[in-house]
Amino acid sequence: MINEYEIIETMQMFNQEHLDIRTITMGISLMDCAAATVEESCNRIYDKICRYAGNLVATGEQISKKYGIPIIHKRISVTPISIVAAACGAKDYTPFARTLDKAAKTCGVNFVGGFSALVQKGYTNSDKILIDSIPEALATTEFVCSSINLASTRTGINMDAVRDMGVIIKKTAEATADRNAIGCAKLVVFANAPEDNPFMAGAFLGPGEPECVINVGISGPGVVKHALESVRGRDLGVVAETIKKAAFKITRVGELVAREASERLGVPFGSLVFADLKNDIFSNATVITNRAGKTIAQYGIVAAKQLKRCDIQQPVYYADINWTALMKLIKKNSVSFREIPKFPAVSRDLALLVDKQVEFAQIEAIAYQSEKKLLKAVSLF
Repeated sequence: MINEYEIIETMQMFNQEHLDIRTITMGISLMDCAAATVEESCNRIYDKICRYAGNLVATGEQISKKYGIPIIHKRISVTPISIVAAACGAKDYTPFARTLDKAAKTCGVNFVGGFSALVQKGYTNSDKILIDSIPEALATTEFVCSSINLASTRTGINMDAVRDMGVIIKKTAEATADRNAIGCAKLVVFANAPEDNPFMAGAFLGPGEPECVINVGISGPGVVKHALESVRGRDLGVVAETIKKAAFKITRVGELVAREASERLGVPFGSLVFADLKNDIFSNATVITNRAGKTIAQYGIVAAKQLKRCDIQQPVYYADINWTALMKLIKKNSVSFREIPKFPAVSRDLALLVDKQVEFAQIEAIAYQSEKKLLKAVSLF
């Protein structure tokens, strides 16, 4: 259970150290929007995006207002359009980009990503059509972002795509020259793209992702800056330890969210398994699964190589919640509430001189045995 001190500490990070929710990105699968004609496919795409994301912005603003947490952007990512549009036989995919733009305006989001193609091993006919459509698509839309994945560690580099994208980037700059070549700012060319990338302009929802998912990007450079200012002039060892503790605090926000969601949604906390996660996306992360091994959520610090690919200079903290799996998990549970404490939490720092043989676990046990009603948490710092 989250105690009052944890809430106060988290709110301090938001209010004083500029921690914020950088983006709430809703990923929507458009696999079932493929059709024999462009018009039918575009109608399906528009209807589905508006059906799923119609309340995304309002919900984000309500959460921000209720808890005082800054939520900077609300965005949408969709299945790569080169996959969805392949069945219609069109020779130009610009109408699909305009449909995405129209849906983004209706929903009120900042951007929609997914005018994309995955060509790391080679082109399909649809991939080539999408790439050729990029300059016109980005020149005639306001909120659409495009991305092309043209290489991976496993498959190598598609050199034909490298050559072609050089031409496309130049054409995109020329097509939007009257707006400072803004089209190029909405176009990403990268390698090793993750299937659940929520960050614009490279966001898209990969084929292996669920029907709908919420991705949350957390930004906390102010927390690290505040921590470093507190050890200005100290040796490198102290600085390194301070950075590590600051990073832990920020990552801990994800765990607090998971624990709070567990309690609010009526999911027994014991039914969720927390474990360390290591992959190409994160440098330090935690994955939450149910007892059957199905992933409910994963969160952590985005790996430096991923940030470098996206030309991001600041640390990024990212959480991916499988909302569909979570809803299935709690559909039979009732939601319970408890009254908020009338008095704020009080924390105390104690310095104890003890024998070397005494372990913290012993002191912790004695503390809980001595006070079972008021004492909520004991930690070592």
